[in-house]
Formats: sequence, C-alpha cells, structure tokens
Amino acid sequence: MPIIAARRYAGGKPSENSLPVNGQSRTALDKGSFDWIGLADPTAEEMELVRAQFGLHPLAVEDALNPTQMPKIEVYGQQLFIVARTAAVQEGENIAFGQTAIFLGHDFIVTVRLGSTRAHSALRERLEIDAERLAEGPDYVAHAVLDFIVDGFLPILEKFEDSVQTMEENAIEQFPEPSTIRRIFRLRRQFRRFMRIVGPMEEVCERLTHTELPVIDPSARIWFRDVLDHVRRALARMNGLRDTLASIVETASLLEQHRQGDMTRQLASWAAILAVPTAIAGIYGMNFDYMPELHSRWGYPAVLAAIAAICGGLWLRFRRIGWL
Repeated sequence: MPIIAARRYAGGKPSENSLPVNGQSRTALDKGSFDWIGLADPTAEEMELVRAQFGLHPLAVEDALNPTQMPKIEVYGQQLFIVARTAAVQEGENIAFGQTAIFLGHDFIVTVRLGSTRAHSALRERLEIDAERLAEGPDYVAHAVLDFIVDGFLPILEKFEDSVQTMEENAIEQFPEPSTIRRIFRLRRQFRRFMRIVGPMEEVCERLTHTELPVIDPSARIWFRDVLDHVRRALARMNGLRDTLASIVETASLLEQHRQGDMTRQLASWAAILAVPTAIAGIYGMNFDYMPELHSRWGYPAVLAAIAAICGGLWLRFRRIGWL
C-alpha cells in the first residue's frame, strides 16, 4: 500500500511505531490523541481498507480517487471531506495539476494525494517539532496541509512573473516575434486553467473560516483565515499576470503603430523635399527653346540655388514639427 506515513499522536508527540492500516474498525481515541494517515496514489482496494478502518463515507472515497474533482468541502455526519488542487511547474512552462483529498474526523486525518509531486514528509517533520501546536488536533493538521498546498503556488507565480516582466520589457523595444506571441497565448491559456481550478479554493477556505463545521474547533478558524489570505493573494497575483499578458500585445501594437506613423511621416517629408528638384528638373527636361534662363550665364547656378533654398526650407519646417 502506498502509505507515506501512518502515525498516532498523543499530546502532540508521535508514537514510536507505525499505525497498522489493515481495514479493522478502530475504537475511539482518548482526548488529545489522533491518527494521521498519508496516502499517495492508492488503488480502490487500498482505499477500501482505509474506508473500513476509519468509517469513511463511500461517496467521499469515490471522489478522493477521482483526479478531476474541483476544490470543495462536504460534510458527512461528524466527518469533513475536503478536496484541494495542487499545482507545480513541469519542464518548460506547463503547469501540472494534482489533487489532495482530506478526510477529517474528531480523532483522525487521512490525506490522499493524486498526481502531486510535493510530498507531505517535510510538513510532517516541521509539525512534529512543535508538539504544542500539533496537540491542537487534526483540524490544525488540516490547516497546515492546506497552507502547504497554497504555498506551493508561490514558486509558480514567481517563475511566471519573471517571464512576463521580461516579455513586457521586450515589447516596449520592438513588436513581439510570432514565437513570442504564440508563447503569450499559451501562457494565457495556462493561467485561465489555473484560475478555473484553483479559484474555488477561496470558497473552501471561506467556509472553513466563517461556517460552523463538525470537527473544526472555533479557535482553529483563525488558522484557516490565514490560508484564505494566502489564496486571495495568489489569485490576485495570477489575475495581474493574466491582465499583463493581455496588455502586452495591445501595448506592443500601439507602439508599433506609433513607430510606423513616424516612419510614414519621415517618408512623406522626404518625398515632399525631393518633389521640388524633381519638378524643376522635369520642366527643364521638356526642351523648350524660349526659356530665358537657358541663355543666361547665371541661370543654372540660380536654379540650383533656388532648389537648395526650397529644399532646405522644407527640411527645417519638417524638423520643427517633428517629422524628421
């Protein structure tokens, strides 16, 4: 059985021996004691043993084995069933989503991970250091697991914030390449999926914070309020990234239009300047016999001087209005 850990805690201190998971019904524990079972990618048969031992609801067990569940919280008698979604960055910029189901009773907590690479071993070790907090019971452990899951979103946000900031800065300098535009749309698709899957975590944490629920001590709600705050901050940062990506192409397009407008004005200015010598040269190319300046000694220099003066005046004028 893929049991990562199975321990009984009394007064916040773990027992020396692992807790057997054999499907046999258990008796209620003394106050201040609880069991914590951690499973990773169990089979239906293995989950049946856990269900029988802890009296879990069959519908909750079925949902725990379904990797496509959305975050939710359900009440089954004196037990709570919580589904949270996990996320991690794979190679490249793809976000891999997993799932963690939590079965919570008065004297036990069972966590079931599906498709999540972040094990709870480090979390368990950290909690066992602080026996006073751990003695508060399984609801405190449930808070710690949810907080651990939400904190896993931060590396994703930090990685993408750096990438998005770089793309935003490059878009100011020049219009994005086609490969960059395709990357932007891929990221926007990833962010939409992230918001759709992780967004309901806010509702789950709100219920844990503000609603009277079995096995959640009122004094423990402040811990879930902290998780709720982390979820909201993560969602706010993700919204900011999504909006920034949406504005990159739009901003780059406006800047590119402005650069093209400058280029068009420059071309129009030079065309107007070059039109003067072209027109004058065209007139002289018609080979009229009766053009007085053709027989004047200063006719040719005068025409060149006139061309230079007109072109110079136009150049100064266009420079003054910012077209050149």
